[in-house]
Amino acid sequence: MYADVAVCLPLWRTFLYSVPEPLPTATRVEIPFGTRQIQGFVVGARAEPPEDMDPDTIRPVTGVLDPAPLIRPDIFRLCRWIADYYAAPLGEVLKSALPPNITARHVAAFDGGTTAPAEIRPRVDLTPAQAAALETIRARDGFHPVLLHGVTGSGKTEIYMRAIEECRAHGRTALVLVPEIGLTPQVRERFAARFGPQMALIHSALKPRQRIDEWLRIYNRRAPIVIGTRSALFAPLEDLGVIIVDEEHESSYKQDDLPRYNARDSAVMRAKMSGAPVVLGSATPSMETFRNAETGRYAYVHLPDRVEARTLPDVTIVNMREEYVRQGRQAVFSDRLLTGIRDRVDRGEQSIVLLNRRGYSMFLLCRRCGHSFHCRDCSVSMTYHRKTRRLLCHYCGHWQRPRDACPDCGSEYIQYVGEGTEQLEQLLNDLLPDARVARVDRDTMRHLRDFDRVFGEFRKGALDILVGTQMVAKGHDFPKVTLVGVVSADAALGLPDFRAAERTFQLLTQVAGRSGRGDVPGEVVIQSYFPDHYAFQLAARQRFEDFYRREAHFRRVMFYPPFTSLAGIMVLETSRERAARLARKIADFLDAERPGPVRILGPAPAPLEKLNKTYRHQLLVKSAAREPLHALLGRLRRFLEDTKAPPGRVIIDVDPMTLM
Repeated sequence: MYADVAVCLPLWRTFLYSVPEPLPTATRVEIPFGTRQIQGFVVGARAEPPEDMDPDTIRPVTGVLDPAPLIRPDIFRLCRWIADYYAAPLGEVLKSALPPNITARHVAAFDGGTTAPAEIRPRVDLTPAQAAALETIRARDGFHPVLLHGVTGSGKTEIYMRAIEECRAHGRTALVLVPEIGLTPQVRERFAARFGPQMALIHSALKPRQRIDEWLRIYNRRAPIVIGTRSALFAPLEDLGVIIVDEEHESSYKQDDLPRYNARDSAVMRAKMSGAPVVLGSATPSMETFRNAETGRYAYVHLPDRVEARTLPDVTIVNMREEYVRQGRQAVFSDRLLTGIRDRVDRGEQSIVLLNRRGYSMFLLCRRCGHSFHCRDCSVSMTYHRKTRRLLCHYCGHWQRPRDACPDCGSEYIQYVGEGTEQLEQLLNDLLPDARVARVDRDTMRHLRDFDRVFGEFRKGALDILVGTQMVAKGHDFPKVTLVGVVSADAALGLPDFRAAERTFQLLTQVAGRSGRGDVPGEVVIQSYFPDHYAFQLAARQRFEDFYRREAHFRRVMFYPPFTSLAGIMVLETSRERAARLARKIADFLDAERPGPVRILGPAPAPLEKLNKTYRHQLLVKSAAREPLHALLGRLRRFLEDTKAPPGRVIIDVDPMTLM
């Protein structure tokens, strides 16, 4: 007997091995591969080898790692779809479906006890809009996707929990996806209060053994409700009754490395395979999801008002060009924002200040010759971190000590340019010495307990001001926050990416929604050098539909999603010349093979041409329909295999979230 094995390596093809007896699909095996022993998954069986293969050259499987497959048939079908749709190696997808380092010993030793019934806490009454939304979700049996478009503070989470309650009443399971680990403490508290031990958490911040234990609770039917980040998509739930994707617009649902899948879209496919409804919730839906609702592919529910008749915050856009003239200098905080923060501290209220850039200063610049300090391994400037007194590359992690003199001209006039969250924290401590300030970014939030501690203190009122990156903008409910300030709101608009305006609108709308969620009305101050940009003006008025129409016109004219299918092809080489040569070779193949409705752009150096000592050249493939695009990418994969392109040197990214 023989088995087709998908290896856990960045290789698209499968490999044939001999086995003493048939093995079930998705069985995990150990196999010889070259001079190494690696893991793979059985994905097919055959009685005889292909005619063109000598049976004596076929090596045997070294060992079977699991007595029975840990990946159940429905999850295997989902993994197969992800591999096909996203042009991802099947072995890498199957590997992602299991917790790292799980063994048969873990499975055999599991003793998770029994699942206690949940203690249902008192629930709030639904508003008519919430009740209508819930009715749409349960309107019919079987698969049906629903876009739940509710302004910030409109009560989407309560609708999620009601939908799960009905699902559990019928004995079915539920899956809830959230975009960020930082959101899980608050989500955990709210869902645990409603569902207790029925709930399991899955995310990468868990310790390895914790993650395995949580996965085994689900696998053994001890936890019928799963909440987690992207990897929770593969939770081994049976008889799914509902899937919920909160903040569905978030780019963090798309994985950056292999396998490059989008958990939101894959969740829709899992719901379809399971015959379950899927709810996509957001105050700022992605262009793709709203387009699906517009064309009738998704049901659409709108929650236009906040619960308990709370008003949306008043939004002021401060023109920082005028602020420069008024203050006579480059100002980090406008008078309007600083006065507002000071007033909140005096009144015992809370403020959030958003700057989507960590560190102390963006870069160092010689004022005499213009030299800036760049990473030696990446084509980016290094960011200054004052606490550690380091210049740090945020892409590869390389660091060095800042110099007192310019290495080019010897000048001592070194200027620290631009501000980051670390600098904002210090400025607020200096300007408001009585205020209690905390910072939330990747430098301070290294563990899940850091999120628990800081957000817990802020929610209890032990902190006055929270300074942070986009981590503070998403999904949090802080009733005492009455002011939100946005510093350097223009930053993302300058990126060479067609989603720049969409991301800016979403971030501003989301962070504005943190204000005024209690009994006191909220205020938002957005600082911008381009205050008339439509992303700012429409975010200030919470006019998503107007933004969608404006942005859709641009996307349609420029042939970008959601009006086209898009794939990015990135070539990685340690030599710029080799990268350009291989990219040109791929472009020539695509030009010769492409059908009529497919367009090829490039090759060209990526906007970030060099990262971590590797040069990057890219192509974009656009198509009016998905079928020709996927057919062309399939031919490209075979071409790369036939020409023995080194594994990992060519990245295919279907539905990319960034073009950087």
